Amino acid sequence: MNELYPIFLKVHQLNTLIVGAGFVGLEKLSFLLKSSPQAHVTIVAIEISDEIRQIASANQRITLIQDAYHQKYLAGKHIVIAATDDKSVNEQIYHNAKERFLLVNVADTPEFCDFYLGGIVTKGNVKIAISTNGKSPTTAKRLRQLLEEVIPEDINEMVENIHKYRETLKGDFEYKVEALNKLTEGLMKKNQKI
Repeated sequence: MNELYPIFLKVHQLNTLIVGAGFVGLEKLSFLLKSSPQAHVTIVAIEISDEIRQIASANQRITLIQDAYHQKYLAGKHIVIAATDDKSVNEQIYHNAKERFLLVNVADTPEFCDFYLGGIVTKGNVKIAISTNGKSPTTAKRLRQLLEEVIPEDINEMVENIHKYRETLKGDFEYKVEALNKLTEGLMKKNQKI
C-alpha cells in the first residue's frame, strides 16, 4: 500500500543540502534543478565532479563546499539529500537530520527516506508527480514518458484561460467550485471524443 502524501514544495524558498558530489549527487542535483531551477542548494563533498562544478559555476544559487560531511552543515537547511558512496556516512546524515526534524532522503535506501524524488511531468503550469513508493524508478520513468506524450502541449493555455474565467466569477467558494467543475467536465468530454 502506498501511504505517501504528495505535496509540491516551493524549493526556491527552502535551503537544500546535498552531501555527495559524484554520479548520484549529480543525478539528485539535476533532478532538483530540472523541476526547480531557482532552488538554493549547498553541496558538501570531499571530491566534487567536474559536471557539478560546471553546473555550480553557471548558477549562483548553488554553493560548493569541498569537505567531509559534518553535522554543522545541516544548520539553516530544510531538506537534506544524502548521496555519498559510504553507507555509514549516509546513515549518520539521516540520524543527524532527524534529530533536527529535517526532511531527508538517503539515496537508494528507502528506510532512510522521508520523501522520494519521483517522476515529474511538467507542461507550463501543469505538473504531475509520479511515485511507485520507491519500488520501481523505471516504472515511474516510463509513466512519465507516456504522460509527456499524451498531455497536449497547449494544456497551459487552457489552464490560463480557466484561471482568467475563475477571476470573473462572483459568489462564494462553493459556487465557484460548481461553475469550474461544469466547465472542466465539458472539456474532459471534448477531449474524450478526440
